[in-house]
Amino acid sequence: MANDKFLGTGMKFPPQIDPATGRFMMVSGNQVVKEALYIILMTQVTERFARPDFGSNIMSYTFMDTGSTALTMLRTELTQTILSQEPRISDLDVDTEYRDSQGAIIISINYVVTATNTRDNLVFPFYLDRADESENETNDNGEADYYEDDGRQASFIMEDDEF
Repeated sequence: MANDKFLGTGMKFPPQIDPATGRFMMVSGNQVVKEALYIILMTQVTERFARPDFGSNIMSYTFMDTGSTALTMLRTELTQTILSQEPRISDLDVDTEYRDSQGAIIISINYVVTATNTRDNLVFPFYLDRADESENETNDNGEADYYEDDGRQASFIMEDDEF
């Protein structure tokens, strides 16, 4: 299709190697637009030296209140950021929902790819707290409970060191 040239072709994100050819995997069409949106969300403003205004300020919302005011501010800022940095989309709708059980803000981005007039969406979970709450807690025996990467519990006795 002639409109695919407008969308472009780019390297798959995160970078992956094609096992058949040994080259980087490439994406094109609507998938390249979706991955570009993901890169905008994952890049902090001023992170790129050549383009210091590229990216979003999503990380500044990490320790903010998760009330309706903060979610509205996040939604408005993301809408402006995406529209200014991604010219291949239109009819953008950004929705935010806080899920306390997951400790995350779910960002739903609905958009239309202008060249193909195709409606698409991206759901981006923004985790506010990735730490395991049970980590580094001390039980009644003076032991600290730690969890291994595979989920097994390991205990270490905390002793006072004499110097």
